[in-house]
Amino acid sequence: MSLLAQRLGTMRPDTAIILGSSLGPVAAAVSNRLEIPYGELPGFPVPRVSGHAGLLVAGSLGGRDVAVLMGRAHPYETGRADAMEPVIVALKEAGISRLILTNAAGSLTPALRPGAIMLIDDHINLSGLNPLLGRTGDENFVPLTEAYDEKMRRGFIKAAVKAHVDLERGVYVWLSGPSFETPAEIRMLQIIGGTAVGMSTVPETILARRHGLKVAGLSVITNLAAGIEGATPSHEETKREGEKAAHHMRLLLSEFFAGGN
Repeated sequence: MSLLAQRLGTMRPDTAIILGSSLGPVAAAVSNRLEIPYGELPGFPVPRVSGHAGLLVAGSLGGRDVAVLMGRAHPYETGRADAMEPVIVALKEAGISRLILTNAAGSLTPALRPGAIMLIDDHINLSGLNPLLGRTGDENFVPLTEAYDEKMRRGFIKAAVKAHVDLERGVYVWLSGPSFETPAEIRMLQIIGGTAVGMSTVPETILARRHGLKVAGLSVITNLAAGIEGATPSHEETKREGEKAAHHMRLLLSEFFAGGN
């Protein structure tokens, strides 16, 4: 039995949620909670970016046992796209079969305003990185035709209606960061079909699929991307708008689980 499974005791969640920047308040909705600092779990990162607490909270959300991870390691912090692999392996060994990834993202269209939540239908990787680079073995040729599970996406669409939460849909573009994009880069991302842009999630999706977990992704739109309506993104704006949207994210996730998904 893995250390995480031991620490969870009799709790056996099958779904884990990784919270993006400033979405920590979502974890406040978890009842019968057990808190485990990342520092007590081998391979879990100690976040170095504000807005990420570095805490695993297990308990009940919407009537279902879940594991909520408050914070992630970004490739821009470590230089490694596979920085979250020890976490994903530990989750799998503890019985997790589904992973819900949330993030803060910039909108690539004026119609998608700060505060909106976007269900990720697909992604584009423009980072130049891949968490499986340098490995051998046929298992690393991971198919990503359905990187984001269709059944889970349908569940979130139904949950949004019941929770009265507006849910947009689109394509998430991953760039490595940590610097924000230039207006010229944003124009390029618009041309190739992106809806939102961010600095995380995609490597975790690839790793989760490599290890057999089903994935869903949700982006909180925290800003208009560089140059759109004169926007100049900042990390302070990301944190501020993420905190504002946390309530709707909590409602959406609670209804998703309450609906039997």
